[in-house]
Amino acid sequence: MKYYLLSLLCVLAFSLSAQKSIPNVNITTLDGKEVNIQDYANNGKITVISFWATWCSPCKKELDAIADLYPDWKDNLDVELLAITIDSKRALAKVPGIIEAKGWKYEVLSDSKLELQTALEFQTVPQTFILDKEGNIVYDHAGYVPGDEYELEKKLKELAKK
Repeated sequence: MKYYLLSLLCVLAFSLSAQKSIPNVNITTLDGKEVNIQDYANNGKITVISFWATWCSPCKKELDAIADLYPDWKDNLDVELLAITIDSKRALAKVPGIIEAKGWKYEVLSDSKLELQTALEFQTVPQTFILDKEGNIVYDHAGYVPGDEYELEKKLKELAKK
């Protein structure tokens, strides 16, 4: 019985410590204004953060697929999506044209110094995170294949019920 309780406590402690908050890092808006990612993470909404780049075809496919679902997520699940580009400052000039051509209705930010990417410890894009209403990272996913957006939607619906 002692071993059972000890094991249970270890599992509980591990699961609590596995929940991670978004780091306190500054990024920029597309017009160059510095903002802290915490301001978005602590807005009381479920937040999806999708890291992408102009040269990344799977990234744009993922954001295109999400674009069809996002109005429903926003209205019915109180979800906000941040599309954060990791493009260099030089490549940022292409971003507004892509957003307009694609018709994306997301908040688009820039991590051109890769500070947030480094703090979150991931290497490749696309990389997607879900934050709960308290700003804790509760899900992350690397890469994109068609249909991943429905797995994301399933996670969002589960979170919205809590």
